[in-house]
Amino acid sequence: MAVKIRLKRMGQKKRPIYRIVVADARAPRDGRNIDEIGTYDPNQEPAEVTVDTEAAKKWIANGAKPTETVARLFKQAGVQ
Repeated sequence: MAVKIRLKRMGQKKRPIYRIVVADARAPRDGRNIDEIGTYDPNQEPAEVTVDTEAAKKWIANGAKPTETVARLFKQAGVQ
């Protein structure tokens, strides 16, 4: 099973809030996820990112691949 760390869109129209989730690569964007490891709120100034670093490192060590956007957020949060 290919596992990805990606964003799940939540919130109202034109006011998105994202959850950083671990999900099967075949699942839809807002579908079922395996684990939730953080949040990303681009509506704040500056954008607010919270990540459970231990869980993120565990999933990466187990072979989960972050998307480009999540990799950038992890770098900003100090995970990678």
